[in-house]
Amino acid sequence: MAGVIDPSTSVGGVQLTIAELSRSVEFYQAQIGFTVHRREDRTAWLGVGGPDLLILTQSETAPRVRGTTGLYHFAILVPSRADLARSLRHLTATRTVLQGAADHGVSESLYLADPDGNGIEIYRDRPREQWPHERGRLRMTTDPFDFGGVLSEPSHSGDSGALARGTTIGHVHLRVASIQESEQFYVGVLGFELTQRFGPGAIFVAAGGYHHHLGLNIWESASQPPPPPGAIGLHHFELRLQDAAAVEAVVARARAAGVPVERVDGGLLVHDPAGNAVQLRIRN
Repeated sequence: MAGVIDPSTSVGGVQLTIAELSRSVEFYQAQIGFTVHRREDRTAWLGVGGPDLLILTQSETAPRVRGTTGLYHFAILVPSRADLARSLRHLTATRTVLQGAADHGVSESLYLADPDGNGIEIYRDRPREQWPHERGRLRMTTDPFDFGGVLSEPSHSGDSGALARGTTIGHVHLRVASIQESEQFYVGVLGFELTQRFGPGAIFVAAGGYHHHLGLNIWESASQPPPPPGAIGLHHFELRLQDAAAVEAVVARARAAGVPVERVDGGLLVHDPAGNAVQLRIRN
């Protein structure tokens, strides 16, 4: 099963189950700055004009559960510090409540939640040559956020708060039941590199030398079950790989490990040991 995932692998779209589509669309447009690409009766596809980055599907009878595995947050990566400043100014102007902010050494991040409680991070990366290392290994930190420095970035008249072109989903952070099982799945089967351990409760994994495409923690979910099918929260997230050969290499390792692989519209679906759904697809 040894193998390394395609180094150009990235996180693609994130699909969430939410309770009220109009409310969520309004929030993600007005407060976060997404654009609606298209909308149907119960589903909306949002982004910044390129590939869909966020898919929202309404299920007004979906249960709301706590104490399970699932989404911790999904992370919106903006292209520059000035773009992060624009988001911060807009969140302030719209009186959007922040749950936190931090300097992680490799990045600067803002944290909040949507109306259904789904966690969101908005962040910018520092250039790779500025990422801190300790004894030859990447070191992510949790230091105070430099509000003054970020807000000193130049603003542009007429800024609407819309997310900049080039914005992507940089990573997804998941609640899992077991760090050991999750590491075996994401590193041993899918082929990500372990980039950092954060005490006994979290690990970070990545492709191609990135700081992390996935965070995995047991802070509130150790030994807990997955949410019931159709619950409010994460439906699935995408991993976008370079080509069919890169996808097939991951699928072959999954099947060799006894991980079921399901063919779905747009790609192939696998579930991690905590029940989180991962769609493998070829990059557009």
